[in-house]
Amino acid sequence: MVQSECRLLRGLLGFICLLPVCMSAGPDLCVSLNAIRDKLNVTLRRRFMKMNFPINYTIQVHYEEVFRLRNISRLNMSNEEEPLQQRDLQDLWLWVSQQGIKRVLRVLPERHPTRSKYLSNLENLFRRFEEPYNEKNPRDEERVLPERIQNIWDHLTDQYYEGWKSVTPKSILDNCYRTMLCLFKECFSKEDDDNYDYCKVLNWRRGKKTT
Repeated sequence: MVQSECRLLRGLLGFICLLPVCMSAGPDLCVSLNAIRDKLNVTLRRRFMKMNFPINYTIQVHYEEVFRLRNISRLNMSNEEEPLQQRDLQDLWLWVSQQGIKRVLRVLPERHPTRSKYLSNLENLFRRFEEPYNEKNPRDEERVLPERIQNIWDHLTDQYYEGWKSVTPKSILDNCYRTMLCLFKECFSKEDDDNYDYCKVLNWRRGKKTT
């Protein structure tokens, strides 16, 4: 009897521990994210975002639109008195990723193969993801964002802001891919090594995962 109760208690505790994961990324979100991941595979990124452009071609983006793993680490550690929510970083990832796609589309001719065969499809996948994402994570309009997050949003949405940086088209999607695996890793860890940390920059440098 005691053993049965212990097993029941362990099962209940395990279920409670899984609740945040289930709530943060349900099956619909993971299906959409895996579709985006498939479209962001390294072969397609290289073909459409590097080989289809002139050598060393760059475009101008805001500093804050270069959203990398290092940015996530710094934001998470910068101020313990104003703890971040995972939603704060995921919101930034979604906006920056969509904005990056739009910036590349603006410089492409209408019949450019990267536009018609790749980026337009990727843009549609992000739209399909955005709706269930917002439904699953309703925004708390009364919550005051941590100052470091609010400052980024202020720069991103300021039409007169002049903090520009030159980046390659491929690097935009490289950053999108890596930060997605970090911020939504519960959707991808099942098929990979559970001990692998997508958020560690050194793991990517060592070539343990497809970049």
